[in-house]
Amino acid sequence: MKRESRLVRWIWWTVVVTALFLLGFCIGWFSKRSKATANNHKTSSKYLVEFLDEMRPDLIRDHLRKFTRLPHLAGTEQNLKYAEEIMKEWRDFGLDSVEMVPYDILLSYPNKSQPNYISIVDHSGKEVFNTSLAEPVPQGYEDVSNIVPPYSAYSPKGHPEGDLVYVNYGRTEDFLQLEREMNISVTGKIVIVRYGKIFRGNKVKNAMSAGAKGVIMFSDPADYWATGVKPYPDGWNLPGGGAQRGNVLNLNGAGDPLTPGYPAKEYTYRLNPEEGVGLPKIPVHPIGFHDATHLLKNMGGQIPPNNWKGALNVSYKTGPGFTGDFKSQKVRMNIYSNNQVSRIYNVIGKIRGALEPDRYVILGGHRDAWVFGGIDPMSGAAVVHETVRSAGKLLKRGWRPRRTVVFASWDAEEFGLLGSTEWAEDNARLLQERAVAYINADSAIEGMYTLRVDCTPSLHTLVYDLTKQISSPEDGEEGVSLYESWHKRDNWTNDRDAPRISKLGSGSDFEAYFIRLGIAAGRARYTKNKKTERYSSYPVYHSVYETFEIVERFYDPTFRRLRAVAQVRGGLIFLLADSQVLPLDANEYADSLRKYADSIAHLAQTHAELMKTYNVSFESLFSAVKNFTNAAKDFHERLQTLDKEDPLQVRIMNDQLMYLERAFIDPLGLPGRPFYRLTLFILG
Repeated sequence: MKRESRLVRWIWWTVVVTALFLLGFCIGWFSKRSKATANNHKTSSKYLVEFLDEMRPDLIRDHLRKFTRLPHLAGTEQNLKYAEEIMKEWRDFGLDSVEMVPYDILLSYPNKSQPNYISIVDHSGKEVFNTSLAEPVPQGYEDVSNIVPPYSAYSPKGHPEGDLVYVNYGRTEDFLQLEREMNISVTGKIVIVRYGKIFRGNKVKNAMSAGAKGVIMFSDPADYWATGVKPYPDGWNLPGGGAQRGNVLNLNGAGDPLTPGYPAKEYTYRLNPEEGVGLPKIPVHPIGFHDATHLLKNMGGQIPPNNWKGALNVSYKTGPGFTGDFKSQKVRMNIYSNNQVSRIYNVIGKIRGALEPDRYVILGGHRDAWVFGGIDPMSGAAVVHETVRSAGKLLKRGWRPRRTVVFASWDAEEFGLLGSTEWAEDNARLLQERAVAYINADSAIEGMYTLRVDCTPSLHTLVYDLTKQISSPEDGEEGVSLYESWHKRDNWTNDRDAPRISKLGSGSDFEAYFIRLGIAAGRARYTKNKKTERYSSYPVYHSVYETFEIVERFYDPTFRRLRAVAQVRGGLIFLLADSQVLPLDANEYADSLRKYADSIAHLAQTHAELMKTYNVSFESLFSAVKNFTNAAKDFHERLQTLDKEDPLQVRIMNDQLMYLERAFIDPLGLPGRPFYRLTLFILG
């Protein structure tokens, strides 16, 4: 009995000691984890401040100067040299890995021995006027070789000759107005169209549909001149001899025209060059407005409506053909450009994540330029370069992001977003499973007024929070945040008392990631005052006058605006990569959906009779929006009670946020546009 009593006491003491040990262990473990979580948040915030402070305007200036000395068109030797230089410097900055990824895609170049031009010919076929073969080269660049003359990439060869018809902006409604109200057909005619309002490739598509046999494009001062500003080099307006280069494809997100939907590797099956996706069937060529004046000044035909008239000293008569003594003259296009498969190179750099290396946050912008690319794209490329350098400095101080950060220098964006799209196609499955967000880094400045942000609704809150931590770059606004400066200049009056944030469209490298793969995306840049500056994009867009000097002398002499953009882009990348819980807001998404639905319903009321005739109802749409809103609210309530010490729970909630955009993907794409799959943001 005594022996049994000792055994019971021994067992009891063992249980007590074990229980006390386990209790102490649990208390210590959870207090340690709680303390670690708090410390991690504090450390991350400290590193964010260091990261933003590390970015230097003088170094952004140096990067921009270095990468704009020479022309570097996609597929050329100089663009490859810049890629190699970027790869070397990113390695020196301290990235974990950097590689060049090649693709073989269809590119387009003018014929060096037979330049493109437009001529006016008399009744015997003799040329009586020819447009310029090249732009007047800006001072300081006279000895630079390999400046590609203005041309429309992917235009077919051809020498169409005929009467000229002025078609305003070349929109669908412009061609309809010509046909229905003015009784003018463009079938068999050459059309002249001013840049602006819609993508140049859509102008060509509309002209082809209307039966035109050639397209001439020009930048009218009404669309590409700022009031009271002198032409370059005395100001930042486009000189009369300047012309806008650009591709005239209609890819609809297909990527390389010969390998739509697939990465253009050496082993990939290719379509015949004549059968490529989106290639125009009629010759196209851009000219300066001085040359456009010569073509338009003797036009016959009707005087168009006032909204068809630009700022040239001509009547803007529609034609067809010339009038008076010039009636027998015709316009002839002389286009000799060639399409050829060429190799391009993306540069991909990575910082491996410490805790979630299988989750990717991407900062990508293109490197290729039509000529020097002082604004587009190298203002953005200089910002990316400084962001990588600053991230490298943090790595040396012991920081490492929670998730993997990918930096990309894309090639061949100007030829249809080709470098970024090919890499997206090459890594589509991986990106759909693992990509958290894509931040675009094209041109960082297009005006001198305020910040502009376009992004998916889930990023709104993050953008507002971040810009409150960044200083305004404007003179006289010391101590003012970028948020306050932006808010004062561009209040979202009809939506909320906050700075305006726009929806993402297309036309830059985020397209494949956002619209095809459903990855949350955003872009930021400095812009103009849209209320007073009505011109399209910026005046010297895609011309030889996009130099380093135009940025240094006019757009950002202190380079503080470019630093502010670097801090916004870099800050977004940092917070998306390093926050324990992804800073994405489903409630903002729900609010945007409600506003989109309201606007559609309001627009539909302008056709109330047709709505009634066809029994159209929006009840199901509003019901779906309500269900989504309730689900978003419930999700964020559960997020408040999330056990952040449980990595599995954190991962589950983060994945739900990460896949939010993917919920709106239709794998078949839009009708006739299979690569546009994000149904919520349908492109026109």
